[in-house]
Amino acid sequence: MFPKDLALQPMQRIFLAGLLIAAASVARAQGADSVPPKAEACAACHGPGGRSVVPQFPILAGQTARYMYLELRDFQEGRRSNELMTPMVAGMTRDEMREISDYFAKQKPPVQTFKTDPEKARLGKLKADETLCTMCHLGGFAGQNEVPRVAGQHFDYIVKQLTDFKARTRTNDAGSMTSVANTLSAQDIDNLAHYLVGL
Repeated sequence: MFPKDLALQPMQRIFLAGLLIAAASVARAQGADSVPPKAEACAACHGPGGRSVVPQFPILAGQTARYMYLELRDFQEGRRSNELMTPMVAGMTRDEMREISDYFAKQKPPVQTFKTDPEKARLGKLKADETLCTMCHLGGFAGQNEVPRVAGQHFDYIVKQLTDFKARTRTNDAGSMTSVANTLSAQDIDNLAHYLVGL
């Protein structure tokens, strides 16, 4: 392990061996968590590690991997359209989409700084209970499989998506979100956003 002409005492050898093992472990860990090449471009809008600070761009950190993968496919195949996302995914392979999705799913979501209105959040929870949102999004709105995590998502992004589902300008949901959003008023959507952003 060490050059023969390097005169080391037994304890020094043990100490250096320990350092080499630790360094190798760190290198492996960094390699495993390194940013996939295609994900580096995502930081321009979604922030480092998917922790977006721009309210119009969703937080990807901690999102379910399956949901992100399906959304990337939908953008690529035209089931969902966005002037920024559509060209970004045009040349991506399925493996690259999976790699990006797995990476962001492992990242820790940021703590939201949006100041919620407690009364609106209370009404939003009541509406969420009434429309049985947790049947799909689960308790705590952490999401599952192809159902997204919406807890702690940006207020503006939540409002836009619910509004788009209601207006049927976003339809890549197999009809479930369109049906729910159709029952919501603009005030309901505002209240729900206050509730969800604070989770």
